[in-house]
Amino acid sequence: MLFPIPALHDNYIWVYGRENLPVIVIDIPETKPLFDFLAQHQLTVEALLLTHKHDDHVGGVAAFKQAYPQLPVFGPAETADKGATRIVDQGEIRTAHYRIQVIPCGGHTAQHVSFVIDGHLFCGDTLFSAGCGRVFSGDYAQMFASLQRLKALPDETLLCPGHEYTLSNLAFAATLAHNQTAVRRYQEQVKLWRAANQPSVPTTLGFEKTINPFLQAATAAEFTALRKAKDNF
Repeated sequence: MLFPIPALHDNYIWVYGRENLPVIVIDIPETKPLFDFLAQHQLTVEALLLTHKHDDHVGGVAAFKQAYPQLPVFGPAETADKGATRIVDQGEIRTAHYRIQVIPCGGHTAQHVSFVIDGHLFCGDTLFSAGCGRVFSGDYAQMFASLQRLKALPDETLLCPGHEYTLSNLAFAATLAHNQTAVRRYQEQVKLWRAANQPSVPTTLGFEKTINPFLQAATAAEFTALRKAKDNF
């Protein structure tokens, strides 16, 4: 099971689990849609993962912990005061049923992390379909290095970002000279999905390499120029 639960304005709460096993929850901006989903599908939860400290990813953690006081909450050091009980920055997490790779992804925030479970990349606000996160408490060189780590994952990796930003990202990508045909074709597909209230994610890392200008940037300087241009788009 892989399911993006819409939350707030354009966030996703991700729920992942193998058949007949408890699930892993990634980022909680609010609890009601999550609790409704878990109840509807009669799911149990094995762990909560937090990618970074921003409230639109951790706003529901306190209420979640009231409902699930014994569950581990994994996250980077910046989420310690947001409810994380197990601090992680890289390496591997082992729960009862899952092995979870932790990838340092500073840039959007300085201590942001991403998680890979069974070929699914949960990357918070580091990488989006056709885009990437703004640079806030990290820096541009750090963000570029983070994207290079994610880019090195297998092409079949499923990209599961924290927001539905695809159309706005494609609008920027369509202004760039490289690969406009593929970008504009994908724009039309995503418009159909969104008109039907369907998510545009997950997508594959291999496909993103063909449309995402931030994954195509060859140097930190090129990435920085692109990111600043997108900030002002």
